[in-house]
Amino acid sequence: MKKLLTSCLFIALSISMNAQTIFGKWNSKNDTTGEIDSVIEVYQEKGKAYAKVVQVMDPKRQDVLCDLCEGSKKGQKILGMNILDGLEKDGDEWSGGTILDPRNGNVYKCYILLENPNRLKIRGYIGISLFGKTAYWERAE
Repeated sequence: MKKLLTSCLFIALSISMNAQTIFGKWNSKNDTTGEIDSVIEVYQEKGKAYAKVVQVMDPKRQDVLCDLCEGSKKGQKILGMNILDGLEKDGDEWSGGTILDPRNGNVYKCYILLENPNRLKIRGYIGISLFGKTAYWERAE
């Protein structure tokens, strides 16, 4: 009984700690419709944050290529593509990297901030953060 209680406590603590981090899966919504169009997984590698598209909700868009992207990402499938690159922790936010909007192929400087355990603020901008756009991702179930 004691082992079972300890295991349950460990699992609950792990789930709680995961909810207090930017890492995990997040729902990205279409700006026009407000509907979830993809699931993005934010992960850590060598102390930096990255994110990739792990699910595209529209079955007809599973094989869509990023024709508007430039460089090495041009013509790549959006599903599986890294869209967030090289953010470093700076206090409560992660910054210093870039985010790609595969809808238009544009790359922006960005920062992300965990507003609460289930809401992530993403600010993409050109030059200074005053000139940009903010999106909010909700934690995926």
